[in-house]
Amino acid sequence: QVQLVESGGGLVQAGGSLRLSCAGSGRTLSIYTMGWFRQAPGKEREFVAHISWRGRTTNYSDSVKGRLAISRDDAKNTVYLQMNSLKPEDTAVYYCAARRMVGPDYSGQKYDYWGQGTQVTVSS
Repeated sequence: QVQLVESGGGLVQAGGSLRLSCAGSGRTLSIYTMGWFRQAPGKEREFVAHISWRGRTTNYSDSVKGRLAISRDDAKNTVYLQMNSLKPEDTAVYYCAARRMVGPDYSGQKYDYWGQGTQVTVSS
């Protein structure tokens, strides 16, 4: 079993930055494909970013490309989401997820483990 705990969310003004962390326990995250998803009030969960095991491949949704960056530190068993140039439409609960299979899964349905989420609120 893998336990994931997100942290780093908060309230920030538009144009500001935040760095989210996803700490894993129970097993090493190094063998997992990792993803970040978000869900805004009244909306469906959406894919944000994905990173392959060893960090060789990353993918981003068009809405965050160039502003958000996913990375991983397997020595710390942690995955990060650096969020720059934040916009009010980035306001959502952000979740990290892990899956054993390779490749991105944009729906999130094929991820095996999920964290509890961290709230990000961007004010205009």
